[in-house]
Amino acid sequence: MSTPTALILRTAGTNCDNELAHAFELAGAATRKVHLNELIDQPQILEQVDLVGFPGGFSYGDDIAAGRIQANLLRHRLMAPLQAAVARGVPMIGICNGFQVIIKAGLLPFPNEARQTATLADNAAGRFIDRWIGLRVDPTSVCIWTKGLDKLDLPIAHGEGRFVPESNEVLLQLQRAGQVALRYGPIVDALPTTSGGGGENNPNGSVDDIAGVCDPSGLVLGLMPHPERHVHATHHPCWTRFSPERLAKTPAGLRFFQNAVDHVRQNGAVGASQPVSVG
Repeated sequence: MSTPTALILRTAGTNCDNELAHAFELAGAATRKVHLNELIDQPQILEQVDLVGFPGGFSYGDDIAAGRIQANLLRHRLMAPLQAAVARGVPMIGICNGFQVIIKAGLLPFPNEARQTATLADNAAGRFIDRWIGLRVDPTSVCIWTKGLDKLDLPIAHGEGRFVPESNEVLLQLQRAGQVALRYGPIVDALPTTSGGGGENNPNGSVDDIAGVCDPSGLVLGLMPHPERHVHATHHPCWTRFSPERLAKTPAGLRFFQNAVDHVRQNGAVGASQPVSVG
């Protein structure tokens, strides 16, 4: 099949779009960066791509709350096309601010409901946290992005990352349906001593240690850690201590994107074959 195409959605304040595009390209996809205003004007662009990425950053300066303004624009102007893309089988990922955006828009954790059932609140430590953390993949997860992963390290950089569900019922629904994709856990590779805020294994105080959730299909993933910042072995702060065999392994972050690109290839291209002109 032809090379899958990933749409990278950007807007004012987005600052991780280049890194996200690089990760998709390393995984074998072509990328198209599209401004939110352009997508609102031309929602049919979503019919012509195979993957969608919502990058990190500080969309619209995080005025009101992190990701809220972009989330409102998605909910009121693009929710139906986004829902149709998910139904068509398009994998999507929201990272950090992108996670804040899609969960507040209602695209996660239940796209069909299109309402907010969870949030990402201020870190329990009351401060911005920027450091590497350990993660563990829930063995019951249906998430296609984390397939084959178990324990890994990724960096975080956020002030509002504390996952809080609307109710215990929502939490139970996520747990029972395999929608808890990632939880915070012990660091895998030894790191230099840091003075980051929050708990050692749960840096922001998230309920049930949740670092990422997916929709019931496993196609849409939102997570606070940044997999696009660990797509080369040398991104890891301890890479100089790694053995040649360890350095030769595919970095954990890159595996996320390879999984999604492989899923598209195995299930056929879902986008249109005609090229679309985007910025």
